[in-house]
Amino acid sequence: MSAKSEHTDRMSAGRRFFRNPLAVAGMVIIILALLGGLAGYLLVPDKSPFANQQHIEIAARKPGFRVSMLKLRKNESLAIRSLPGRMLFGERSEYQFIPYNKVVFRGDTLELYEFNEDDPSFSSIRQFHLVDIVYPLDPGNKQIAYQGDMLAFNDISLQQHLLDPVLLKQEIMDKHMIEKRFLLGTDRFGRDFYSRLLLGTRVSLSVGFISVGISLIIGLVLGALAGYFRGVLDDIIMWFINVVWSIPTLLLVIAITLVLGKGFWQVFVAVGLTMWVEVARVVRGQVLGVREIEYVQAAKALGFSDMRILFRHIIPNVITPVIIISAANFASAILIEAGLSFLGIGVQPPIPSWGTMIKDHYGFIIVDKAYLAFLPGLAIMIMVLAFTLVGNGLRDAFDVRRREN
Repeated sequence: MSAKSEHTDRMSAGRRFFRNPLAVAGMVIIILALLGGLAGYLLVPDKSPFANQQHIEIAARKPGFRVSMLKLRKNESLAIRSLPGRMLFGERSEYQFIPYNKVVFRGDTLELYEFNEDDPSFSSIRQFHLVDIVYPLDPGNKQIAYQGDMLAFNDISLQQHLLDPVLLKQEIMDKHMIEKRFLLGTDRFGRDFYSRLLLGTRVSLSVGFISVGISLIIGLVLGALAGYFRGVLDDIIMWFINVVWSIPTLLLVIAITLVLGKGFWQVFVAVGLTMWVEVARVVRGQVLGVREIEYVQAAKALGFSDMRILFRHIIPNVITPVIIISAANFASAILIEAGLSFLGIGVQPPIPSWGTMIKDHYGFIIVDKAYLAFLPGLAIMIMVLAFTLVGNGLRDAFDVRRREN
């Protein structure tokens, strides 16, 4: 096949793909999920690392729940992250958020009645100095510090401001008494459910890209070597492929996970090490057919090395079925990761994972809060369906029997 005809065929395959509405819909869902995962903390209300800001007082609240909160300044200095750092890893808040039923100002002190929806009269009462609410009172603060039991000020104008309870009260009422709304409610630990659900997209897409990448590297190399050199090398590689193929995928993933340990990267490697077999088998079959074509024989006659022929001339011409398999493997990787996290041997808390969210809330299915387990399950279903639709679309687009009329 000439380079011109090959380019024309790929253009035709692209047009066929974009004429498939289901495949395009799947691709749009994947792109939106990818953008949402990359933007991450810029799109969620809880911007703390892993969206792990817990408020046990408001645990398992329904979507649209609103609560009044006091922004209490933490008595510590926090490093300021750049925009890319905040987007990728979040940022620890300078404030502690305390849900309350009501607050009462008494001189230079604020009395806070902690949130208690069942019986507000039994709310716990906490007291805070007005200065402590607005400013960080820690040894590293150069403007305000404690000297014994007294506050010391290095700025006279700041001292006048801080010693005026009226000004402090107004500032607290304007900036530190806020109302928070939880779009999808809160989980069993009082964390923002929408933030956790959106950030869970990162784990699913990451496990897809990393595990599929690992499977492609191993599968392409072993399959290409077996198909091109054949002989003893082919027998050894095929024996290894058949051994791995005979082991149930989930069982093999669990075994590898137990060897590597529980964690974020370990589960990606474990999934990738079990998905290369199908890639290797397909690549081997394709290479067996391509190695006898004229352009390969011509390359050998010109004295090109086997590695150059294999990786520069053969593999680029057998990559189409591999791309189709990879789309299906994305869906499988998402399902396997969710299953491992549900079993407790995948991604570990507090990292948000859809499988972990289902594990934490499947008991709520029998009560009126089934959405806590249903929504992450729905997210898994939509993501798997999207990759399946894209895979089917690629298969139909590259099928040589489907030609434009």
